[in-house]
Amino acid sequence: MASPHRPAPNELAALRRRYRRERERRVRPDGLRQYLGADAEFGFYAADPYVGEPAGREPLRDTVDVAVVGGGFAGILAGARLRQQGVARVRILDKGGDFGGTWYWNRYPGVHCDIESHVYLPMLDETGYVPQWKYAPGEEIRQHAMRIARQYDLYADALFSTTVTALTWEESSRTWIVATDRGDRFRATYVITGTGTMTEPKLPGIPGIQDFEGHTFHTSRWDYAYTGGTPQGGLTGLADKRVGVVGTGATGVQVIPMLAEDAGHVHVFQRTPSTVDVRANRRTTAEDVGADRAGWARARRENFLRIVSGETFDEDLVADGWTSSASLLEKLLPSFRRPDDREAFEAAHEIADATKMNEVRARVAQAVTDPSTAETLKPWYRYACKRPTFSDTYYAAFNRSNVTLVDTADTHGIERVTEDGVVVGGTVYALDCLIFATGFAVGVSGVHSGRLPVHGRGGVQLLDAWARHGIRTLHGFTANGFPNLIQMGSLQNAGSVNFTHVLDEQAVHAAALVAAAEAKGALVEPSREAEAAWIATLAEGAPDHEWFHAECTPGYYNREGRGRPGGPTAYPHGAHAFHELLRRWREESMDEVLAWPLTPDA
Repeated sequence: MASPHRPAPNELAALRRRYRRERERRVRPDGLRQYLGADAEFGFYAADPYVGEPAGREPLRDTVDVAVVGGGFAGILAGARLRQQGVARVRILDKGGDFGGTWYWNRYPGVHCDIESHVYLPMLDETGYVPQWKYAPGEEIRQHAMRIARQYDLYADALFSTTVTALTWEESSRTWIVATDRGDRFRATYVITGTGTMTEPKLPGIPGIQDFEGHTFHTSRWDYAYTGGTPQGGLTGLADKRVGVVGTGATGVQVIPMLAEDAGHVHVFQRTPSTVDVRANRRTTAEDVGADRAGWARARRENFLRIVSGETFDEDLVADGWTSSASLLEKLLPSFRRPDDREAFEAAHEIADATKMNEVRARVAQAVTDPSTAETLKPWYRYACKRPTFSDTYYAAFNRSNVTLVDTADTHGIERVTEDGVVVGGTVYALDCLIFATGFAVGVSGVHSGRLPVHGRGGVQLLDAWARHGIRTLHGFTANGFPNLIQMGSLQNAGSVNFTHVLDEQAVHAAALVAAAEAKGALVEPSREAEAAWIATLAEGAPDHEWFHAECTPGYYNREGRGRPGGPTAYPHGAHAFHELLRRWREESMDEVLAWPLTPDA
């Protein structure tokens, strides 16, 4: 039976016009410049509220086998996989006060993962842990990160509340000199960077943002001393407060219902509504997920990855909003198998997309009692234009008398902040507390932003080399001129909506590179020819999605409406195929990245 939300052919043209009109309401001439870095501009937004003043210690001048920059899942998994390879001295450094990365910082009320916990949490088979919820709360995820760190003895050499400020290759000793803001200057034979894709809080550059005299913070630095309560709620400190929330993405969708329960009044300032689908979270048991079978977690996450990468499958083990709508993500993950008739494919995709979005908009109309509010909450764009969100409580929050939705689309965001409130469309909204749920500078790690300068052979700075010759790597991990430097992340490899799975595969690969170099007395460094061959591989079969993202509503997927950057940036056949490629390469071609250095007296 056809879906009642399937559009008639003559409705698609009107829908395209509506999408374009809604997009133009939100595009800003300043693009990415509309945001400020919390660290650089307003340090108090980026301060660590969980540890207070870090304990003093003497600067380190020792030597370790591997320095890992970043204590989130990238760094933890790198450390664990290195331990499995027998590496003794692994030092993980992080500016946070403990392991966890994103989950160390994000402890706001209602925080959960939007990927099923049984595929999101890594190393479940190795640790024997079975998640308690289908979608784990943030604290369960953070505790699991610490569980892995304890199991693999990663606390032994870890340095917390410490920011790496420079990485410098010293040719004479064939080691990296690692400098930090705590005065450390130690050596490491190898450096692995795992600084994450969501670590730098961003703030909207609203005029007067520094003038607000009420209480303010970023959701990744939640101030429970002010609000009271815990991530489970009970924010009693807000009972008589007028609270403003800026941001209605994945964070806002989770935190706004929690605020609505406890705050005196909540003003939600929305530029672009999210798609908010059913979550249906529930407690789970080991029997539910077949955790009595060896390798159950690996099998489950591989099944999920195949589905969201467009691979064929016999059974959907996860069966949630991601897997049921996987084909609509084709514009984000270019691995979906396409027929030769591209015109027919695109036409069918547009109809499927419109059907899904009509379903989401119908859900809004059904859940929100005020027609005007419901209309403002409806998303008018293609499904893959923004990361989908899931909640069973978000829309209901707008039926409460203490919640006001303020649409900022026509003013292209909040006009200005005053000493005691926010101005939109000439109206002043008086506030006691202003909370920024504005997320992170996605994909901007310390290395790629330039905040962590990396100087390789001959003192060449990594970003300078890439500025002159273009970004050049082998598999996204290694670069010529920067021996024994291994980068984890999303650059020139393959991504997935389940990024922890990607990071674990990267950690296995990074540890294998270190083990191979140690066994053969070599450096980890690809040739320029190997880099060039990889760039050619990325370009071969790369999808033509520029047009799609250029027409999307502005957001971090398309650089605030500017489209995606030109040139190949990802492996075009998806994460599952990329992981298979890496496995074969390790078996057959590992020497491609090993360089045998000259002896010091040569």
